[in-house]
Amino acid sequence: QVQLVESGGGLVQTGGSLRLSCAASGFTFSRYYMLWIRQAPGKEREFVAKISPSGGITNYADSVTGRFTISRDNAKNTMYLQMNSLQPEDTAVYYCGAGKNDYGVNYWGKGTLVTVSS
Repeated sequence: QVQLVESGGGLVQTGGSLRLSCAASGFTFSRYYMLWIRQAPGKEREFVAKISPSGGITNYADSVTGRFTISRDNAKNTMYLQMNSLQPEDTAVYYCGAGKNDYGVNYWGKGTLVTVSS
């Protein structure tokens, strides 16, 4: 059974940091592209960051470039999102996803809420 479980969300003040984790099971994690997206209240889902199976290639949305860092540990079947200099507009539910290729997502987690207070 495939599972993606996000953790690490919470309440943080503007300028603070959080580290999200996405624990994967039920598929060959090291062969999948992994990504983070987010959905703010009343808004559509937004791409945040993506990482290749080996971890050697990463992509970021312009809105988070320079503040967020995506990484993965294939030995632990876990992906991370280090979020620094958080702003109120970063408030959202953050979801992790896994895709067999660079242009699709096969599996989604249930999300973790990040709230940034001003």
